[in-house]
Amino acid sequence: MSILSSLSPRALSAPESGIVEVITYARGQEDLIPLWAGEGDLPSPDFVNQAASQALLGGETFYTWQRGIPELREALSRYYARHFDKTLSSDHFYVTGSGMHAIMLAVQALTNPGDELIYLSPSWPNIVASVEIGGAKPVVLPLDFVDGGWSLDLQKLESLITPRTRAMFINTPSNPTGWTASREELAAILDLSRKHGVWIIADEIYALYYYGKETRAPSFLDVMEEGDRVIFANSFSKNWSMTGWRLGWLVAPPEIGQVIENLIQYSNSGVAQFMQRGGVVALDQGDEFVRENIERAKISRDILCDTLIATNRVETLKPEGALYAFLKVDGITDSRAAALDIVDKVQVALAPGSAFGPGGEVFLRACFLRDPQRVREAAARLADYVLKL
Repeated sequence: MSILSSLSPRALSAPESGIVEVITYARGQEDLIPLWAGEGDLPSPDFVNQAASQALLGGETFYTWQRGIPELREALSRYYARHFDKTLSSDHFYVTGSGMHAIMLAVQALTNPGDELIYLSPSWPNIVASVEIGGAKPVVLPLDFVDGGWSLDLQKLESLITPRTRAMFINTPSNPTGWTASREELAAILDLSRKHGVWIIADEIYALYYYGKETRAPSFLDVMEEGDRVIFANSFSKNWSMTGWRLGWLVAPPEIGQVIENLIQYSNSGVAQFMQRGGVVALDQGDEFVRENIERAKISRDILCDTLIATNRVETLKPEGALYAFLKVDGITDSRAAALDIVDKVQVALAPGSAFGPGGEVFLRACFLRDPQRVREAAARLADYVLKL
């Protein structure tokens, strides 16, 4: 028996990330403009770094609270009061080792091997992998793509619910499509949850990256009632340029708090306390930094989309939310090959749509949370590339 064949079939079936493949291929190339990963180009702000550094140097390096230090959970309560107009006690919050960890904990809490979890596609691939590694079955509902925009068919969503369905994973604003559910759509999804006794895992990481008239995207918090079965997964990564920190949180009913704490204990046993100190000041002092990030993203979104739409070779609309343009380019049928070719020919790195599951195969994803001048250069290079196809 070979070493590989002796491993768990679930571990062996975990796919290589199609996003990371392009990153590995392109990393280090001269004059590269990286629009590949879901992060901006600004480092974490100094006031966050200083808080964490002071705590580290001050000796906050011991085992800590499994659910998160009280100060961080209280700061999360204040954050939701400001941005979502919701009064949630600190008992609703659980600090995790990244948004990915938050999602994995939610999946572990809700599903058994053989259970089903419905997700919308194209989607961030990690949700599917986390469900499969846990032994449950991901059930896909492709979003509809018409005239450059994406939409959800609620009747199709309900048709996929079976007695084995334990949860629906709803990411809005969406990575990679930018699809953003309306308040009415969220209420309809919540009605399905109530009708069928199905949980919702709500990925609202991009809630503040919203380009409509309001200051944030619609949230399940706007339509929920006491007792609704919703768990929210979130992260410090995007708002405060903290992707490398691996710091996130869950919002969940206090009744299941001990279950979540137990799962944290048996996964990472809690996030380093000095890192959590950085999270406290990010939440309490970082609103202006977030606003600047959002404005920067909006400017770059408009530059990128306007330039590429003007070629008449790219089908897309300006996304309502999140950080990504999901581009359908005339003449491209293999997004993986195209992403590698674009790196070689014009030194712009994009994520292949094939990495995001059914419905994404012919698309390319560009993250536009970057210096608008660099995005302008990237857009010009990409326009030149597509016009030569």
